[in-house]
Amino acid sequence: MSVSPASLPELPELPGLPEPSEAVIVSTLRAAGCVFAEDEARLLVETARTPAHLAGMVERRVAGLPLEHVLGWAEFCGLRVTVAPGVFVPRRRTELLVTQAVEHARRAAYAPGAIPRRPVVVDLCCGTGALGVALAAALGPVELHAADIDPVAVECARHNLAVVGGHVHAGDLYAPLPVTLRGRVDVLMANAPYVPTGAVGLLPSEARDHEPRVALDGGEDGLDVLRRVIAEAPGWLAPGGVLLVETSERQAPLLAEMARGDGLAARVVEDDEMDATAVMFVRPGGRRTPA
Repeated sequence: MSVSPASLPELPELPGLPEPSEAVIVSTLRAAGCVFAEDEARLLVETARTPAHLAGMVERRVAGLPLEHVLGWAEFCGLRVTVAPGVFVPRRRTELLVTQAVEHARRAAYAPGAIPRRPVVVDLCCGTGALGVALAAALGPVELHAADIDPVAVECARHNLAVVGGHVHAGDLYAPLPVTLRGRVDVLMANAPYVPTGAVGLLPSEARDHEPRVALDGGEDGLDVLRRVIAEAPGWLAPGGVLLVETSERQAPLLAEMARGDGLAARVVEDDEMDATAVMFVRPGGRRTPA
């Protein structure tokens, strides 16, 4: 499955530049500090439509733009997901949320003794919508909703989720979601910002300079947005529904502790290969019956 970037605005080609060979591109990228110069050169060559387009892409990459913004897509869970300029780039570690979400959504959809149904899924702070797209690709039909406060991200997510019939809402966390979702959500995913404000300046320049700060800055301790996500989750989750959030290894125990005051059970999930940490929160209760 591939989500095409064709209908989104593209960066202009830079005319009048000679066509560089792949070997020249590798040398140029390596000199600019690109650690995986060979892989990046291959992707640039494969993606370029014309020699001028290729030359322009190389120049933008050398100037420091994230590779995914230059290509117009990012690979996520085996899919090519459109990434518009200025939108948060989905990271491989976030695939942990998807794998956990798929497992729970399948249990919700095919509960013993119940009629199979479409699981209800919400992706908060959705960015490109990559989590929802990947989950729908793995599961098949789902009732999928996503939300983001950044209008550029919302436009990008609408493009991506159109392929799987998802709905994207513009606004702050739960505020724009349809009220009909309250108490019905089987899986709630939130790749919310969790970088402490004082550490944003220490991020790689690709993130610091080219991704929206609202997608990175989680406040003084990094947990401002996640506190709000957790506090409001019980009102949206179905009985037995789960909230999955990405976080750091250091922050995970603090988040799990928050669950006690919000009536949720919590456990930390880690994947060393992905260098990923998540916390799963579960609303107590049996599985809801189909509407």
